[in-house]
Amino acid sequence: MDIDVTWHETPVFVDCGQNLERIGCPRRGAEIDTEWWGDFMDEHDGDGFASLAVEVPCCRTVTTLDALEYEWPYGFARFEIAIWNFERARFGDEELTTLAAALGHPVKQVPKGELTFKWDERRQSGPWTAPRNY
Repeated sequence: MDIDVTWHETPVFVDCGQNLERIGCPRRGAEIDTEWWGDFMDEHDGDGFASLAVEVPCCRTVTTLDALEYEWPYGFARFEIAIWNFERARFGDEELTTLAAALGHPVKQVPKGELTFKWDERRQSGPWTAPRNY
């Protein structure tokens, strides 16, 4: 098992690779065009996000990237714990509770062969979890 811990200057996007099935509008539930979304992500590739605010194309609602409805969750955060070569796909609820208590913030898990925990210290909601493409 390999563990990597990374701090980022600004929130960065961490994707679930080919597991993404759909992105939905948090206001209307309408499907968001993945080409529009991909172009938006490419504009920020490597730079991170000064703000997660975005206007969705389906209804022009201003929301945040982390509020979009991802089928296979994505993450945006400044702190990351990535675990590779893990012998199972998920942590159990009790383990996540223990990890959150140790970090002092709640965590969200997104499996993709490895586990990656994301935390944006500027957000009250604490850690984010998202898979990485390695």
